[in-house]
Amino acid sequence: MQAILALEDGRVFRGKSFGARAECSGEVVFNTSLTGYQEIFTDPSYAGQIVVLTNPHIGNYGTTPSDAESKKPFIEGLVTREFSPMSSNWRSTQVADEYLERYGVPVIAEIDTRAVVRHLRANGVMRGVIASGENLDVDALVAKARAIKKMEGTDLASVVSTKVAYEWDANEPKNQTGDSLLTAAVEGDVKQMHVVAYDFGIKENILRMLTRENCRVTVVPAKTSAADVLAMEPDGVFFSNGPGDPEPLEYAVENVKQLQGKAPIFGICLGHQIFGLALGGKTYKLKFGHHGGNHPIMNHQTGKVEITAQNHNFAVDPKSLDEKTVEKTHTNLNDQTLAGLKHKTDPMFSVQYHPEASPGPHDSHYLFKDFRKMMEEWKK
Repeated sequence: MQAILALEDGRVFRGKSFGARAECSGEVVFNTSLTGYQEIFTDPSYAGQIVVLTNPHIGNYGTTPSDAESKKPFIEGLVTREFSPMSSNWRSTQVADEYLERYGVPVIAEIDTRAVVRHLRANGVMRGVIASGENLDVDALVAKARAIKKMEGTDLASVVSTKVAYEWDANEPKNQTGDSLLTAAVEGDVKQMHVVAYDFGIKENILRMLTRENCRVTVVPAKTSAADVLAMEPDGVFFSNGPGDPEPLEYAVENVKQLQGKAPIFGICLGHQIFGLALGGKTYKLKFGHHGGNHPIMNHQTGKVEITAQNHNFAVDPKSLDEKTVEKTHTNLNDQTLAGLKHKTDPMFSVQYHPEASPGPHDSHYLFKDFRKMMEEWKK
């Protein structure tokens, strides 16, 4: 069946329909990861977005519950060069086509994704619509794309967040990494730490990595008050990744201010942006965002370059931060954007990328160990 991707500037791409035979809309972004498409499908940070995958062949190894980063896909739609109708992998439990159809996610394939990406890089991310069927009204689809609510000013974190607090069950088999290439987990006679994690769209591998450092993790809804979190007597508080613009999240910014200096706090991606706002900084939207598993980051504390996984559309303006109180710890070497910060006196730090990866490299896993060390030092 024919499918169309219509962008708000009038550019139209024609291809073949896979997945759900449905219409979807959202901001169109591209991801340069070579593997890990199911983890990308299920990353809640992609809520409100249609994802273009630059790797030309998608779906060939199927899907498995073990690779999901949440309970369901959060992408609005998928754009690929080739989409495999079959899977060839002993781990696969369902082909990708059936998996996305099951959750109502439309796919457009057999189009020139290189042309789509070049268009987005040159003109910036833009709103778009995927539709399937015969005799589609292209002008109407372009008009729909132009009518989509913009990402700026939109609070999507509270939409994707858990509605009730829960304890992460580290003993359940699917909640364990099973990855022999990971750095050694904390073992032996070490005190278990209690971490309260704010869910703005948290990826499950973050929870796995925290439990590998012998942390008991309680996940709470995005709008949980700082007072309620402190009442849980945490050893540390974590602020997760998530979708949308950080500026509307005034409740989260206020919680950081209330928790600062009262417990060690660690933020990733959207959590990093929230930290920046709480510390008096400003955020802005990137031209086409950072989405992929191969972004080089300079760690100014070690002088080493880390290859990182990233997925965000907004960044913290480093010039807006007070250098007397905030240290800039990491820089993105592709465009010199701020990629990490820490407070000079209070126990808080954050990064603009995904140290848990999934998919992606393991270069930055040490940050979870740093968080544990910070909690240990705080308790002394």
